[in-house]
Amino acid sequence: MDPKSLFSLNEHLEMLSRHGDPLEVLERTVDFEYFRVWLVDGLGYGDGSKGGRPPFDPVAMFKILILQAQHNLSDARMEYMIRDRLSWMRFLGFALGDRTPDENTIRHFRNRMTETGTLSQVMKAFDWQLHKKGYIPMSGQIIGASLVPAPKQRNTDDERQAIKDGKSAQDIWPDAPAKAAQKDTDARWTLKIGGKVRYKDGKPLPMIALPVFGYKSHISIDRRYGFIRAGEVTSAAHADGRMLRHVIAENSSSEVWADTAYRSKANEAWLADHMLTSRIHRRKPKGKQMPKATARANAIKSAIRARIEHVFAHQKSRFGLFIRTIDIKRAEAKLTLANLAYNFDRLISHERRAATA
Repeated sequence: MDPKSLFSLNEHLEMLSRHGDPLEVLERTVDFEYFRVWLVDGLGYGDGSKGGRPPFDPVAMFKILILQAQHNLSDARMEYMIRDRLSWMRFLGFALGDRTPDENTIRHFRNRMTETGTLSQVMKAFDWQLHKKGYIPMSGQIIGASLVPAPKQRNTDDERQAIKDGKSAQDIWPDAPAKAAQKDTDARWTLKIGGKVRYKDGKPLPMIALPVFGYKSHISIDRRYGFIRAGEVTSAAHADGRMLRHVIAENSSSEVWADTAYRSKANEAWLADHMLTSRIHRRKPKGKQMPKATARANAIKSAIRARIEHVFAHQKSRFGLFIRTIDIKRAEAKLTLANLAYNFDRLISHERRAATA
């Protein structure tokens, strides 16, 4: 490279730093090298003795997945953006003229992370990193779920029934392999009921119900720091309450907050058996008014439980959550990366606040 051009490039990068490159902040805050041992062991990277083209650095590839989650990019778009943005190249450790990963490499790496369970291990590794920094889960935990849409499927009644019966796409469309490859048989339709309660003549009107096709992200956050400590993914039609015990995480407090969807005799008994204190909303008695004491208690719980809605709002507004891939395993990868990306943002916020205190 011409020395003059190199000088101009360095000057340009220094200017990006002076203006506050957010990726430099991320690099300083999160110890990405901490993940290397889990990535190398989990993905089975060799020592290169067998020859062949050397793989891309696993830490750099992991950073690519985080950038992809933060910006809701397809693999093809991610390939282009790596080559286009100097700040991204610097963050990933690539120089101008270096070979960079193409979309197939990115997809293969993400699939390997999912198939080997390495992505889940990295999520745990970051939780241990948080412990070392003093962000120990305390003050109880808040449980919640949010719908994440996927491309709608146009199927006949017979095809829909076959999907409900648990048949694979290859079984349903044996003579159309290309069509089967584009069919998601794990996602489901459900109704999203919500919005502000409307009244007419003093009586509440029916709530708005919107059909949604896709998946559901179930998470648990610690009340003190707001980090996502556990997460699971199901189809959109899966009942929230059935996932309570699957997202309970370690916490110094026994208290568990959740909305009325999680209130059941089975869940209350399970929490009691595990020495956990239920702070789950109580339902309105059928055909009766809500007792004032119960309404007050629910209002207090709502003020605490609302914190998990802020997590979902951050993910949807900043990351633009949408499942482009096919099957629940790939949806798990997408949402686990979104949870990691959220935790990185949360850590930056805490560290910045501590530095200015």
